[in-house]
Amino acid sequence: MFLQETRCTAEQVPAMEFAGLGYRTHAVGQAGGRNGVAVLSRIPFEVLAEALPGDAEDTQARYIEVAAAGIRAAGIYLPNGNSGGDSGFGYKLAWMDRLRALVTERLDSFTPFAVLGDYNVCPTEADLAPGALPATDALVHPESRARFRALLHLGMTDALRALHPTETLYTYWDYGPAFEANRGLRIDHALLSPELAERLEACEVDVAPRAEAQPSDHTPLIITLRDG
Repeated sequence: MFLQETRCTAEQVPAMEFAGLGYRTHAVGQAGGRNGVAVLSRIPFEVLAEALPGDAEDTQARYIEVAAAGIRAAGIYLPNGNSGGDSGFGYKLAWMDRLRALVTERLDSFTPFAVLGDYNVCPTEADLAPGALPATDALVHPESRARFRALLHLGMTDALRALHPTETLYTYWDYGPAFEANRGLRIDHALLSPELAERLEACEVDVAPRAEAQPSDHTPLIITLRDG
């Protein structure tokens, strides 16, 4: 299980509480209540990376990669791109370029690989409620969408769309009346290498947590793979 936007340091993640539920936890945190990613697992895993390669000066906590059960999986919290003006959007695009370089390397080595998490991109107009975002928003900007498509063109599979190509499915709803009106966005994605796409059995959006009294604005995306 991968978590994004934990908004705490690694030490502040309640690892002991998760351990009591049977999960081993590893978190990459950031001071100041910003960003943050984590992995929780009931099976053994090895932490391979705590930062996306390609920019040694990038200290934002947005990437974790682990190996477990013969699979490499990355959990990401891709930059939103709407804050910080041109430089903020430029950081988003540069981050996506670095991600593409990493995916290229993994695919070239035929590594069973998954990139899971909050991409902050609605890939197509079918991935957001009509009028939910202006055309200038970084989540729907042509350059953001082009970089998402570039990952698919490399050979990665969008797990949800592979199994639900035409359904209206969202993973995020703003607070207020957006959830009740189903005015949502699909910005959380599971991209799978060919080796894992062949094993894809199910991919579902679990809406129930978003309907709780004090929910996150995101809701879980759950994938199931057949044994390799």
